[in-house]
Amino acid sequence: MKISYKWLKEIIEITESPEEIGVLLTGTGLEVEGIEEVESIRGGLKGVVIGEVLTCEKHPEADRLKITTVDVGLEQPLNIVCGAPNVAAGQKVIVATVGSTLYPTGSDEPLVLKKSKIRGAVSEGMICAEDELGLGESHDGILVLDTDLPNGTPASEYFGISSDFMIEIGLTPNRADAASHYGVARDLKAVLNREINLPSVDAFAVENHNLPITVIVENHEAAPRYAGVTISGIKVGDSPEWLKQRLATIGIRSINSIVDITNFICHDLGQPMHAFDANKITGNKIIVKTVAAGTPFITLDGQERKLSDQDLMICNETEPMCIAGVFGGLTSGVTAETTSIFLESAYFDPAWVRRTAQRFSLKTDSSFRFERGTDPNMPLYALKLAALLVKEIAGGTISSDITDIYPNPVEDFEVNVKYRHIDRLLGKPLDKSLIKTILTGLDIKIQNEDEIGFTAIVPPYRVDVQREADVIEEILRIYGFGQIELSAGLSSNFLSDFPVNDPEKLKMRLSELLAANGYNEIITNSLTKPEPQATLGESVFGNPVKILNYLSEDLSVMRQTLIFSGLEVVAYNANRRQKDLKIFEFGKTYHELNGKYSEKERLALFISGNFQEETWLEKSRDVTFHDLAASVNQVLSAMKVKNVEKEAADANIFQQGITLTLNKKPLVTFGLLKSSITKKGDIKAPVYYADFDWDYLLRQYNYAVQYKEVSRFPEVRRDLSLVVEKKITFEELRQIAYKTERQLLRSVNVFDVYEGANLEGKKSYSISFMLQDDQQTLTDKVIEKSMQRLISTYERELGAVIRK
Repeated sequence: MKISYKWLKEIIEITESPEEIGVLLTGTGLEVEGIEEVESIRGGLKGVVIGEVLTCEKHPEADRLKITTVDVGLEQPLNIVCGAPNVAAGQKVIVATVGSTLYPTGSDEPLVLKKSKIRGAVSEGMICAEDELGLGESHDGILVLDTDLPNGTPASEYFGISSDFMIEIGLTPNRADAASHYGVARDLKAVLNREINLPSVDAFAVENHNLPITVIVENHEAAPRYAGVTISGIKVGDSPEWLKQRLATIGIRSINSIVDITNFICHDLGQPMHAFDANKITGNKIIVKTVAAGTPFITLDGQERKLSDQDLMICNETEPMCIAGVFGGLTSGVTAETTSIFLESAYFDPAWVRRTAQRFSLKTDSSFRFERGTDPNMPLYALKLAALLVKEIAGGTISSDITDIYPNPVEDFEVNVKYRHIDRLLGKPLDKSLIKTILTGLDIKIQNEDEIGFTAIVPPYRVDVQREADVIEEILRIYGFGQIELSAGLSSNFLSDFPVNDPEKLKMRLSELLAANGYNEIITNSLTKPEPQATLGESVFGNPVKILNYLSEDLSVMRQTLIFSGLEVVAYNANRRQKDLKIFEFGKTYHELNGKYSEKERLALFISGNFQEETWLEKSRDVTFHDLAASVNQVLSAMKVKNVEKEAADANIFQQGITLTLNKKPLVTFGLLKSSITKKGDIKAPVYYADFDWDYLLRQYNYAVQYKEVSRFPEVRRDLSLVVEKKITFEELRQIAYKTERQLLRSVNVFDVYEGANLEGKKSYSISFMLQDDQQTLTDKVIEKSMQRLISTYERELGAVIRK
């Protein structure tokens, strides 16, 4: 938000420099991001003076050039070579001296004047034309002045050049009350303890009733307050220089006197206004209502927009004229032919304005303020002040009574505040009289005061001050954060537990591990389109979390899975011929189930294309399931996860895949994504995907490290071939082995699987078992006993046939 220093000085007495004001505002929470000098003529014509041509002679080496001497108030006149056809002795002219900088009209590059030689003649400056000074377009000849000002007078004095300072404030969304010069002045009033001076509107008076406009508000929820007045006999033209300069300082282009006045009031008081051409109000009726969905409406920018039945419109008797609080219509605005107007000043519901502004992607000065919450008590004062400015600048007479429809006035906020809570949150006790002074300076009244506390009566324009903590924050920001001393011994009445596992450190550790194995990290948007997720069905992820004020249909729900945002990255790279991908992402997913919302942290891995590039030593090959499985096992090993169990992955997502569980709860699911899913992202190559429950995985990590001495006794391997039913998996065989031989069994591995015609409905597993005793060398008797126990268990539980 941009604030004019001079404009601010008209509202509150300021003796401080712009830089000092910037420090004060930043201290109150209105962070000043920059201060820039703004001049009515760029550069301010510094170094440019009034001069008098003493002599003018033809240049001996050039027919079109003349050599002049010019008195600019120095001891010696300047020698200047000039090419203007109208230069002559005795003229009063504008001279740019050596070292001055000009900003010519139509040029992006400044012109710095230097002493030079032109065709052998010394030139110590330049006699300027209108366009060379940036004053206009003319280059027919030099400017010849009719003035008695002495030679050497700065040109800025002759042209009445003014300068101002533009203060750029990074306005936070909660401080809608400060979205104007008046709002900023209110903070300075509290900090500096000075009064604010707003113009009087006592001169406002209804002069006739020749132009009555009937106002009907059908939707009081969307328009709690609507006021207006008519002015006839106006003459629309250019704004006076003071108004143009005020608007130009904050970056607003002058349009015409009436529109400029409404813009001035908006940025002066924070009250958006709109002016309608009264002759275009059919039936002399203003109707504030919604219209049928799909109704076409052409806005000021010439675009036709289809209205929703949730868009509040300002209509005449037959058609809409304006999107309330957002944007005006093309046909009802003020033009040079307008002779009478209806001035609107209203308080619109923030939620209604925001929804409409987001729906049409329209961001205007008006919607910016309305959707954050304006002052419901401001419309009448703003309306009267605007009407008086119209009379002053454009003439005319006030031709109707003010219409003010306000059936349910917005009440002040009442907040109970305790003094002990102020002292506790501020960290030091403040004098009660100082607290009262600060709050009174912020227009917050104090009632029901006693030794314990008081009731703060907060004006409705402070939409961000509705709790006790908010009132205390107001006291603190005006008192000053820098005035809260650090105590000799810091203390707290609450100490948060440090997390057992630091998630950020573990994320960094895993990121480094994955990066070392060729993965690249991605960060994708949590907002996504609903269609891809919906194809998987609600049974997979629950119901989507919908955004109430979404910017577009493509960003209307929160993601329920990292699959589709990751596939977008895969497709983006594949379309740019980067098809060999290994990527990972830490991200959140969002779910709604049975009316309850949940947020989960996930870790996702994606691999696609070739596992490695082709070299002279080894050919390239496509990635496989086992490549992804190796990465999954690396992550689990780094997180110290053991004893996981396996089950089939969700067939709605994976063409082939595995879910690893721990204590019956899914820890990670990985495998080959179904082609029906990858095709939605226009991806033809297979994509392997792993989805970790990061929250659950994080809880498994233990920083404690246990060391165990390497056994001095050797391992023994024994192999076993057994025939079992085809449906039996190796995982079942492995679990039975560990359950049967708990003491000596160290590992189980399958090294061959056979299926053939001679084993109809069955298959053969060749399995190796590693046995070891940490206390002694295993004997053949002990080994044979352990193997016999395994064989018996397989025969009994699975009906296995041992191949010998």
